[in-house]
Amino acid sequence: MSFRRGVVRQSKFRHVFAQAWKAEHCIDDVRVSRVTWDGPLCAVNPKFIAIIVEAGGGGTFLVVPITKSGRIDQSSPTVCGHAAPVLDIQWCPHDDNIIASASEDCTVKVWQIPDGGLTTPMTEAVVTLEGHSKRVGIVAWHPTAFNILLTAGCDNLMCVWDVGTGELVYQISDAHPDLIYSVSWNKDGSAVCTVCKDKALRVIDPRRGTVLKVREKVHDGTRPMRAVFLADGKILTTGFSRMSERQMALWDTKDLSEPMTVQEMDTSNGVLMPFYDPDTNMIYLCGKGDCTIRYFEVTDESPYVHFLSLYSSKEPQRGAGFLSKRGVDVNKCEIARFYKLHERKVEPISMTVPRKSDLFQGDLYPDTAGSEPSLLADHWIAGQDAPPLLVSLSGGYTAPPSKHRDTLRGKPPLLSQDSGSGAATPSTGNAAAPTSTSATREAEEVAPQPRVVRDMDGTSERTKREDDVLNELLAEMKALRAVVLAQSQRIELLERQLARIEDGDV
Repeated sequence: MSFRRGVVRQSKFRHVFAQAWKAEHCIDDVRVSRVTWDGPLCAVNPKFIAIIVEAGGGGTFLVVPITKSGRIDQSSPTVCGHAAPVLDIQWCPHDDNIIASASEDCTVKVWQIPDGGLTTPMTEAVVTLEGHSKRVGIVAWHPTAFNILLTAGCDNLMCVWDVGTGELVYQISDAHPDLIYSVSWNKDGSAVCTVCKDKALRVIDPRRGTVLKVREKVHDGTRPMRAVFLADGKILTTGFSRMSERQMALWDTKDLSEPMTVQEMDTSNGVLMPFYDPDTNMIYLCGKGDCTIRYFEVTDESPYVHFLSLYSSKEPQRGAGFLSKRGVDVNKCEIARFYKLHERKVEPISMTVPRKSDLFQGDLYPDTAGSEPSLLADHWIAGQDAPPLLVSLSGGYTAPPSKHRDTLRGKPPLLSQDSGSGAATPSTGNAAAPTSTSATREAEEVAPQPRVVRDMDGTSERTKREDDVLNELLAEMKALRAVVLAQSQRIELLERQLARIEDGDV
């Protein structure tokens, strides 16, 4: 029997599991739009959920607080200022109350949602951007520059706007000969990648309007494709093969002649929408009409894109919203959250890494992009680039109550040896000492006879009792750590044995 080391790939995200929320936490009676445009139909940020819904006339999308659950009344106020169906919506990364919407009426509108959500129907936009001659299907906010918005329409135009002034800053008209399927900014917003109906992948400098890189026939199929920039500058694309099999490919922008890897999924006909988490370097693939969400980890080791697992349910998804990292629950080790759109329901799905410790898991939550912009619009237009400003997620962590906190509080605090007033001072071993008044009262209850402040024997006895309690706690914690370590080693050994069995080495 041979033993091959390295069969099981080490990764902290190997055991990520997806779990749908209970029915009472879902949003019901939402009439999700039936528009034929292949888009997510949903946008989520730490404050609000926005969903494109059916409307009798014009274009409408619903905005509710992220804490909302239960039934949505049909008379609930909506954002209803478009004259034709809404095709795409996206929240501003630098202001959680600002959202942009693109519509078949050839306009893009920017809305400001009040805190707490809508109380009356909203028909007047803060800014209306008019520059496309056909329907607009894509909106994409700049990741680091304030008030910069990119739009793409069925007129094969890409427009870059300064939302603060409503001015069309750049227009790229000769880069795409056909319909634009997807647009994605890179990490610092200096370039965008696009995929088009001509099956080509392009890397474009939006300020100069020049195509920096181009790769013909990224995927051979005729169905729509998607592309997303990764944090290290690589590009991940999804599309179809010549035999209509769904594919995912990874490309190095330094050399687009051959893909780094190509993986075939299945023969379903739904367009795979990639959602990328730059903090964990994980890719989530959601297909319209699918009942599954696949997730992968991108690394520097071949085959570069590693399949982790998939979430499967009985109901197909009409679309999905991906919550930004600032909104996840760090106390539950939640690394991502989706809002899956059913025909008449919105169902949250949490992606969680199982951890036994109650402490903040810093390895799961590196500093992430905050809401503060790195640049103003004028600076970016002038040619400056800057990476996103990062913030720590540890501020959202709440320590659970200690199991031994009451035990420590019940102990009488030490008396001061330097003062004869009888006031108590907290000891170094006491985690939460009461105030001097309550401490004196507790000490009187424990020792009702007149106290001698300089009674060294009594003080040392109380100190000894407290030390004994702390030693017991430390011993218990040490034993628990040993159990956790032993179980982790046992799990790793079993995984190796399972891998050998699957490879036929046993």
